Amino acid sequence: YISVHQQTPCFMCAEDLSDSFASGDEDNGRLAVASKNINNEINGNWLSSSSNSIHEARLKAKAKRRLRKNSSRDSGRGDSLSDNGDVVRGTSATPTSPKSKLLDRKSRLGKGRGLPKKGGAGGKGVWGRSGEVYEPEEVDEKDPNYDEAQENCVYETVVPPLDERDFEKTVTPIVQEYFEHGDTNEVAELLAELNLGPMRGDVPSLAVSLALEAKASHRELTSRLLADLCGPVLSRNDMENSFDKLLRELPDLVLDTPGAPQLVGQFIARAVSDQILSKSYVEGYKGKVDCEYTRAALDRAAVLLKMNMGGLRIDNQWGTGGGQRPVIQLIKEMNLLLKEYILSGDSKEAERCLRDLEVPHFHHEFVYEAIVMVLESKGEKTFKMVMQLLKSLSVSSVITVDQMRRGYERVYMDIAEINIDVPRAYFILEQFVDKSLSMGIIDVKLRDVCPCRGRKRFVSEGDGGIVKLESY
Repeated sequence: YISVHQQTPCFMCAEDLSDSFASGDEDNGRLAVASKNINNEINGNWLSSSSNSIHEARLKAKAKRRLRKNSSRDSGRGDSLSDNGDVVRGTSATPTSPKSKLLDRKSRLGKGRGLPKKGGAGGKGVWGRSGEVYEPEEVDEKDPNYDEAQENCVYETVVPPLDERDFEKTVTPIVQEYFEHGDTNEVAELLAELNLGPMRGDVPSLAVSLALEAKASHRELTSRLLADLCGPVLSRNDMENSFDKLLRELPDLVLDTPGAPQLVGQFIARAVSDQILSKSYVEGYKGKVDCEYTRAALDRAAVLLKMNMGGLRIDNQWGTGGGQRPVIQLIKEMNLLLKEYILSGDSKEAERCLRDLEVPHFHHEFVYEAIVMVLESKGEKTFKMVMQLLKSLSVSSVITVDQMRRGYERVYMDIAEINIDVPRAYFILEQFVDKSLSMGIIDVKLRDVCPCRGRKRFVSEGDGGIVKLESY
């Protein structure tokens, strides 16, 4: 049974073969069908006509994706695909992938000159095009947030009033800076910008309290400041309230400044003279004062006002600052200082008076006048006293080394003219310089440049013709 079954297919195959060789038309049809089936078979899988079209669509989509990726780099000037799927060179294709639109921020049309978008008016932190002028925005009455009550509002900058702590921290630097530049207009402008409020009347008292511990020139500046502030910034009522406060605080001011009552009295007299206080201000306190310091200040002011009626100028009671005085006036005051010292012999008082002149840059004139006084004097008293004074001023550093050197050098330059009036000037100067070196006032270098008259002369024949240095 098995053998018969195996032979039957063989017989059928042979029969089929014999039939195929018999008819040539059938063979040609079979070959066409076979070739068609081979084309439809890919990777061992049989494809129908519909599946073949799907495969072609996949290939076209893959090529398009590759083309879009290239077009994003070339800004739309890459290759493109035709409807048949062929790659066409040199044509621009607009990418349609949403992902590429997000990643690509350049123009896809290949146009433009590379300028920023919107003319530079776009992007974060941009206020608009350069040179663009914005017109005032009109209020839209149909806006749901529109409020008719806010249409006519006026917005202003409000400065809160200063309290006592902030007042001292703010006004004190202004007054101290004024002591340096002396410009009252600048102080008035700075105070006008502040909201002083109820502390307005404390400005004069603060300025006077600072001037009590300062120099005489600063007190003069304070008096000028009060006179210039009265009217534009402060009223006469503010001035009176401020001086009333000063009189009440005198027991505390005396602890730091022992001469505060006399100084406050001078400020009151100067204020009355400048017409920022009424003439009846001092008389209004008669019989109403229990504090001894307040009574002393009012008595001082009353005395100065009576002297003013007799011809004394109160407006010059503080004097003028050192740098603002004329040179001739400074020279006169230095000569008076030296003459008073020769009469009294009090070097401490002379040192204090020299400090009060407030001209440390002009101390070389004091040294010059002192040495000239020694050259023109007769006797040893002036010589010794001036030497002691210069030694004291040098040790206390009131006169610096540079000012001392300049004073001596000025005498060296003028010694020839001084010698015309004082024949022994060279001899006295040489002795004075040697003594100054021994006391440590000057150094050896300054002593060596001291001029001396080295003229040689012959004496009588009885001396044997010996050449001798001139002596006096």
